[in-house]
Amino acid sequence: MSIFYRNQTFDLTTTNLTTVLTISTSAIAIVKTVQAVHDTASDVNTDIFVKEVSGSDVQIGHKLLNKETVNMLTNTLNLEAGDVIKMQADTANEITGIISYALINRENENG
Repeated sequence: MSIFYRNQTFDLTTTNLTTVLTISTSAIAIVKTVQAVHDTASDVNTDIFVKEVSGSDVQIGHKLLNKETVNMLTNTLNLEAGDVIKMQADTANEITGIISYALINRENENG
């Protein structure tokens, strides 16, 4: 088992639901932050979702951003193998950000 500390950037270039992080099927992850940035003076509704491997999209957060930087999570988020984080904004090309997480690789696990 190996632990890797990673960052994944994202740019919401569309108003469609967009995958911003996918966890490998041979790993799990602990997400520390999903930092979203909006730098113009207009309101943008921004939503965050989690999709489990065999489940559907579940909304886990919402922020109305106006010229600010926020963490879309209130606590850490544990993701299992194959889970996905998705985001959606009601205005395209306004929201960018970074996801900070620990990826726990389980490929070489014994037992």
